Amino acid sequence: MLQNHIISNRYDYVTGVEVGLDSNGRKNRGGHQMENLVKKFLKKANVESYEQMYLNDIEKKWCVDLSAISAGGTSTKRFDFVVKTAEKIFALETNFYSSEGSKLNEVARSYKLLAQESSQIENFQFVWITDGGGWQSAKNNLQETFLELDTLYNIKNLENGIFVELFT
Repeated sequence: MLQNHIISNRYDYVTGVEVGLDSNGRKNRGGHQMENLVKKFLKKANVESYEQMYLNDIEKKWCVDLSAISAGGTSTKRFDFVVKTAEKIFALETNFYSSEGSKLNEVARSYKLLAQESSQIENFQFVWITDGGGWQSAKNNLQETFLELDTLYNIKNLENGIFVELFT
C-alpha cells in the first residue's frame, strides 16, 4: 500500500486518521446524515429550497433586511437550508446529536436567541430540526428553546408531514 501510494503516512494510517477513524473524521457525520434526510423531505414537499445559504445571499436574492439576526450585517451566518414560499422565507438549521455534551446546551441557547431575533423580521421564519439521544441529557435547555421557538421539529415530525403543513 505504501509502494502504490494508497496510503501516504504509516503513522496516520495505523492511528486511523488516514482511514477516517479519528474524531475529526466522525465529527459531523450525524449532521451530514441529518442534512441528507431533511433534503429528502424537502424534495418530497416539492418546495423551492436552497442549500447552505449565507445571510447576505438571502438579503440580496429576496431584498429582505436580516440585520436583526446578523449583528448589523457583521455576521456570516449560513443556514443549512432556505425555503422560499409565496408568503415567507424559512431559514432551516439541522443537527443530530447521538451523544451528550456541553455543545447541545450552547446550540439550544444560540438557537433560542436566533428565534427571538428572527421573530422581529416580517415574512421570515427560523426553523430548527434536531434529533438524537444526546438530547436526553439536555432536555431542559431544549424545552426552554421549544417554548421560544414554535418551529422546532424532529425526525418524527418530518415523517408526519410537517413540511407540507409548514410551507403551504
